[in-house]
Order: sequence, then C-alpha cells, then structure tokens
Amino acid sequence: MIRTSSARRLRAALGVAAAVAALTACGAGPARQGAAAVVGDERITVAQVEARVGAVRDGVAAQAAATGAGRAQEQPGLTRHAVSDLILAKVVDRALTDRHLDVSAAEVGAARAGDARTVGSDATLVQLLLAKQGVPADGIDAFYRRQVGITKLADGQDPSGPEGDAAIRKALADAGTALHITVNPRYGTWDATRIGMADSTEDWLPAKADLQ
Repeated sequence: MIRTSSARRLRAALGVAAAVAALTACGAGPARQGAAAVVGDERITVAQVEARVGAVRDGVAAQAAATGAGRAQEQPGLTRHAVSDLILAKVVDRALTDRHLDVSAAEVGAARAGDARTVGSDATLVQLLLAKQGVPADGIDAFYRRQVGITKLADGQDPSGPEGDAAIRKALADAGTALHITVNPRYGTWDATRIGMADSTEDWLPAKADLQ
C-alpha cells in the first residue's frame, strides 16, 4: 500500500511537471515568472512595463494640468505600446550588434536637437513625443537611440526608400527571429516578420511628420 501511494505521488508529480512544461512552451512561463516578455536571455518585467505606463500617464496628466485642458485622456493601447517599445529596443540592439554597428551619445543628441529645431524647441518636442508616441521624458534618449539605430540598419540606403526600408525590415526580422521572443499572453504576441505586436496597428518606424 505504501508503494502504491508512493507511485501515485510520483505520477502526480510527473503530471504537474509535464503541465508546467506545456504552459512554458505555450508562453505562460514568462507570466509565471513575473515577466511581460522574454527576449533572448533577457526578461522585460511587468514592473518595467507598469513603470513605463505610469510615467506616460503622469506626464500626460501634468501637461493637461499645465494647459488647463482638464482631465487627461488615456491613450488607447498604452500598455501594449509600452511592451512593444521595450521589445523593439532590444531587437534593434541585437540587429546592430549582428552588423557590428553602434550608436553614440553624440548621434543621439544630434538627432534629438534636429527634431527640436524642427518643432520649435526641446520642450515642444518632449510634449509631442509624449502625446503622439507615448514616450516619457526619461525615455527620449532611448527613443532616439532606437531611431538612429534603425536608420543605420538601412545599410547606406535611404531609410525612407524601398531598398533602405527592405534592409531595415530584414535586419529587424532576422534579429527578432534569432531572439525567440516570448510575450506574456495578457499583452499579445510578437510577430517577428511584421516587427511588432500581433493584432496591433502601430507603426514601428514613425515619420518625422508624426512629431509635428
């Protein structure tokens, strides 16, 4: 009888292990570990996503209060957008590394300064990036590092032309595939070919016109 009970416990334990393995394979593993996504061997935590979303909400609320616009309106898909941006940053980093490219602080500063001149001032740029791209003030340099990096992936071609666009998309698709990205199901899934969250209509490469 003791042996029978032990056998049952062993079968039960093996059943639980198999169930956990199946959940992990389906993408539930990161959720159980408090992750919003796993990109390569790095985790994007739920806390990081919540901090990003909170920073955007606080910034929008502060802008609304400063302009007397009343209660700030929640941006649609804000959480999914935050997850997408955090993943994309890592995909761009991998694509740059694979091609032995990097982005300097000077290049980031020059890109930001150029857009600030276009829209009139850095303060206006901060407001527009927050309102139209969901980028909090402390995330602006990271945003421009990503944008400069994406431009470099065009491999010397015009990034807005068909050849440059194709080169960029291939580099990012290759990097995303190599990273084996898994997203917590509560946020959706990552489409490595489309280079974005599935079922999302977000543009991963915003044009300068979007900042105006």
